[in-house]
Amino acid sequence: MEHYLEQQLSLHLKKFNDRVKVLNQTNSKDLVLSAAEARQLQADIFDLLAKINDLVNIKQQNAAEPVIQVNMQGGKF
Repeated sequence: MEHYLEQQLSLHLKKFNDRVKVLNQTNSKDLVLSAAEARQLQADIFDLLAKINDLVNIKQQNAAEPVIQVNMQGGKF
């Protein structure tokens, strides 16, 4: 599952994820991003948050729709 999620990440989120992995493997204490990298990462994070918000709204709208139940009897038919 983790591999699938990594494939779905944007380029800048992948780069950030890879850099954090290296940071953890080398026991480094600092991770420095250039201003451009930080802006790109911020944009990707906000795009991801917007997608999540849209999915939550769709789910809430679907849950709020009334359920219509129809019972039919054949009588003597």
